[in-house]
Amino acid sequence: MERIRCEALKSKIMSADEAAALVKPGSVIGVSGFTAVGYPKAVPMAIAKRAENGEDMHVTIIAGGNVGDQLDGSLARSGAMARRYGFQGNKDLRKLVNAGKVQYCDVHVSHSPYLVRNGYFGKIDLAILEVAAIREDGSLISSMAAGMIDVLTEYAEKIIIEVNDTIPLSVEGFHDLFLLKRAPNTQIIPITSAGDRIGTPYAACDPSKVIAVVKTSLQDLNANLKEPDEDMKKIASYIIQFFKDEMKAGRLPDPLPPLQSGVGGVANAVLEGIANSDLENLSVYTEVMQDAVLSLIDSGKVKSASGTALTISPDRREELYANLDKYRGKILIRSQEVTNAPEVIRRLSCIAMNTAIEVDLAGNVNSSHVNGTDIMNGIGGSCDYTRNSGISIFTTLSTAKNGTISCIVPHVGHVDQTEHDTEIIVTEQGLADLRGLSAYERADLLIEKCAHPKFKDELKAYVEKAKASGAGMHAIKVL
Repeated sequence: MERIRCEALKSKIMSADEAAALVKPGSVIGVSGFTAVGYPKAVPMAIAKRAENGEDMHVTIIAGGNVGDQLDGSLARSGAMARRYGFQGNKDLRKLVNAGKVQYCDVHVSHSPYLVRNGYFGKIDLAILEVAAIREDGSLISSMAAGMIDVLTEYAEKIIIEVNDTIPLSVEGFHDLFLLKRAPNTQIIPITSAGDRIGTPYAACDPSKVIAVVKTSLQDLNANLKEPDEDMKKIASYIIQFFKDEMKAGRLPDPLPPLQSGVGGVANAVLEGIANSDLENLSVYTEVMQDAVLSLIDSGKVKSASGTALTISPDRREELYANLDKYRGKILIRSQEVTNAPEVIRRLSCIAMNTAIEVDLAGNVNSSHVNGTDIMNGIGGSCDYTRNSGISIFTTLSTAKNGTISCIVPHVGHVDQTEHDTEIIVTEQGLADLRGLSAYERADLLIEKCAHPKFKDELKAYVEKAKASGAGMHAIKVL
């Protein structure tokens, strides 16, 4: 089937270099993509080429989530990028951000579309979007990621479309895009279960706004996930046992509320552990669906999963593409503003499972900064889910840097999720249920259950010193 079906846009087909030549220096550019899937590649690299040839491009990039090296990396290394909004994960961009050479503003996943729609980023000069196909009326069949493609097509002044023929056309029908209106007329999001369809399978697009269409065959550059090791498996086992104990005590229903899981190896290992457990009749309502979601569906444990990106590792990508119809009706790819909507997360009482860089003795979590100063990637959607979930769980290994640094610390260097929003902390050492505990009770339990044995005495000594120094019982701090 033809990928460019809109007759009005066939005359706008051109090369990536020709399309990039239409981009004005200083432009504010919104891009599609989420967790290194579904982002434009050819045109950003052509923009970078202009910068490498001496042009001062100084563009602003607004992304709904992490994108791949062909976008963030090429624009960063070439000096074309002046400002970046949203979660990022590129090492070269990160260096420039931490050096102050690219201005960076981290944004909650649920906030980015709202900020675009209501004009807080100013005028969006251009959207560069990757799609699987363009329909007869100009509407867009998105990739394996929806992100905020629907918001960008609506509010960008001009649009460049990359039509990527590596995306299977059978992805058509997997999307459920629900475009919210501007405040104060924002409508209710009518989702009451993870599999509810409320929108359209395409993003509406006015063909008159499209200035270029570029054909590409460039693959996403997301990474393979680390195979679960023994520590990851231990973390998964503690969480599974916690679920069983909570159901037995009547504090969680059977079946469980929808599961949300963050990004990365530990998060994927937890879901793989659940896939291999005896838990049944599960659902997934999350922002990123990684490899383990396919395992959960294949095992028959999950009948419905939705997220804003289906981010499958390269090792499993071809298998997914060849068998995509097997998951039709079971997987929904939604707009990020819907997957991360506090309204829906709270209504569904989602179980939030995210990863931490470090956790302090009060229960505060740092998930974005190293040494309290250098940005790692960003907060992503972890705060959206943590603050609004039925239960919030954070996982981390008990140590970092080959066991030389404790990830359970007296005070985190940067607070992303406060002690008021974190409830369950899990390391390979054990699980600490912090619900209903006072400050010093939380500290004692975190040391007992989650800290590595070689750091326990040091942490206990800090707590005793804080008590002896006269700090109030709600301030674990040495005065």
